Amino acid sequence: MCAVFGYLDYKGKVSNAILKKLIQNLSIAAEVRGTDATGISYVNHGKVVTFKKAKPAHKVKLYFPKNTRTVIGHTRMTTQGSEKYNYNNHPFEGHCGTETFSLAHNGVLYNDAEWKAKYHLPKTPIETDSYVAVQLLEQEKQLHTESIKKMAELVNGSFVFTILRNDNTLFLVKGNNPLTIYHFSKLGIYVYASTKSILDNALQQVNLSDKCCEIDVSEGEIVEITANGKRNKTTFAMQNSVFSPYNWDDLNWYETEEQEEFLLECCRMFGVPEEDVYLLLDYGFSADEIEEMLMNPNLLEDALAEISVLEQEDAE
Repeated sequence: MCAVFGYLDYKGKVSNAILKKLIQNLSIAAEVRGTDATGISYVNHGKVVTFKKAKPAHKVKLYFPKNTRTVIGHTRMTTQGSEKYNYNNHPFEGHCGTETFSLAHNGVLYNDAEWKAKYHLPKTPIETDSYVAVQLLEQEKQLHTESIKKMAELVNGSFVFTILRNDNTLFLVKGNNPLTIYHFSKLGIYVYASTKSILDNALQQVNLSDKCCEIDVSEGEIVEITANGKRNKTTFAMQNSVFSPYNWDDLNWYETEEQEEFLLECCRMFGVPEEDVYLLLDYGFSADEIEEMLMNPNLLEDALAEISVLEQEDAE
């Protein structure tokens, strides 16, 4: 579990102070999906700039200059490639011809070694599976929906990619991981995050003074948003099967252990007793459901109350 987040401001009505507060709150809300590293990318005078650190978001001051139109961000829970080496952390920069871009990924890619060998991709110190997406895009002469579609149809695993081109065009690539996008049409700003709860929790701390609508995005779709706010949608074919070099039983054990450890870390951060997390797991709630509850105290309270009733009924 990692998280992506960001905004695209196409009217310039929102103050720089509000935008900085928005990104800071999005990153902190996104800690529920990863605290190993935090990073952002933005465009400054036609150049992609990336800042990232191997620290949780609440310990990182995220800076970007005035009049920054688009920011993409990422909070990381390490799966492959130690976060201690900052080159393994997101976002990653790349180039297609004269265009430059930055990419952040939520998910796990299983066939990165296959494409590195097949395309003789350059060797780098970067160990993260996500980086193969950057290298595949760099094989193309231009960065656009068709080249992104080609990459999305090659990779195998779970993913949402967010890609920022150096002309402030934003591409949101929805695989089988969650993504929520809000559009504040009067203000002229799109805001997105991995989950609705991350978005809502962050926006509660920021007064955008405008109603928003949620943009529908489904698995196998690329949403392109240009610097002037024009939105286009393209579809791509998801891989049907997931290849993994691991034994599935071992992988499932690893994921379960990692999820439990991560949930316990989150409950300590939010001041929730560990016993409550174990109780929810015992009653069949999934890691994703518990994650949402930790972000929303009302949901957590309702679930625990429901369990209490069930236990009383069992006792009778």
